[in-house]
Amino acid sequence: MRIKRAVNAVKKRRKILRRAKGYYGSKSKLYRVARQAVMKSGQYAYVGRRLKKRDFRTLWIARINAAARMNDLSYSRLMHGLKVAGIGLNRKIIADLAVNDAKAFASLCDSAKKALNA
Repeated sequence: MRIKRAVNAVKKRRKILRRAKGYYGSKSKLYRVARQAVMKSGQYAYVGRRLKKRDFRTLWIARINAAARMNDLSYSRLMHGLKVAGIGLNRKIIADLAVNDAKAFASLCDSAKKALNA
């Protein structure tokens, strides 16, 4: 009996080995080991894509808090003040203002303070 799926089997192995290129030692050379490494790296990548969102949000909050405290506000009071004032900026934009445009961030803080005191 003749084997009729050799081409597909070779393509399958080649695809895995191509994805394992650059891995250390036998992980990039041997199919069985490479397959395990590729599967595990795919799992790490999947989890990492979700963790990245959390990590960036944490970074933005830390930056906003640091800049808010320079303007005599805590992070939570600033965010509440902005909500009361009806300013709907997300944390990414606010953190960018805190780092790159201190005057604009200070005016945001003033708006939040006025909204809290009113």
